Amino acid sequence: MSLYAIGDLHFSTSVDKPMDVFGENWAGHEQKIIDSWKNSVKEDDLVLVLGDTSWGINLNEAKSDLDIINNLPGNKVFIKGNHDYWWTTVTGLNKLYENMNFLQTNFYEYGDYAICGGRGWMCPNDVKFDENDLKIYKREENRLRLSLEAARKKGYKKLIVITHYPPTNDKLEDSIFTKLFEEYNVEKVIYGHLHGKESFKMGLKGDKNGVEYILASCDYTDFKLIKILD
Repeated sequence: MSLYAIGDLHFSTSVDKPMDVFGENWAGHEQKIIDSWKNSVKEDDLVLVLGDTSWGINLNEAKSDLDIINNLPGNKVFIKGNHDYWWTTVTGLNKLYENMNFLQTNFYEYGDYAICGGRGWMCPNDVKFDENDLKIYKREENRLRLSLEAARKKGYKKLIVITHYPPTNDKLEDSIFTKLFEEYNVEKVIYGHLHGKESFKMGLKGDKNGVEYILASCDYTDFKLIKILD
């Protein structure tokens, strides 16, 4: 049972939102992702989907995209991205599909690991960070803490966190998120959101204070799912 991850699918089967306006590499990106998924994932594997899954602005519009993912191999765990306007409540979403699970303050059991997660938010920076951002920043940290605490109370010591936003600012400075992950001895943090070569430089990667950080936005991975664990 292997563990895979990919972020920012940006599927748009019900809305007119072609992604190739962001670069030629995005042309036909949906099929690239689907092909990689089918070639990599087996039915008993788990795929972590890191937000910005569908351009649908409500669940009716997103349903066809979610159906496509549902029919791909493996079980799936989702978190909310900043463009997932279709996202309703975790309770409601978790009733839609048998092999698709949605996280926000809850967690997913994967062998010896607990998969915890939440959207996250931009971290304090020199470009844009106002009082409203600070409010959301603290709220999202609390949601992640609730997810981690729920897993800890269940007895899990091996923790993986998925977020949509990077856990640091563009200068890769410490944040309340990185401090939280260190507090709970998280093994791996997997995130997306960043697009384009210049943005990729602004994502924390590798080991920092005992936590491994992995960027898995789909254009960073060349629209391929990446294996996290065998």
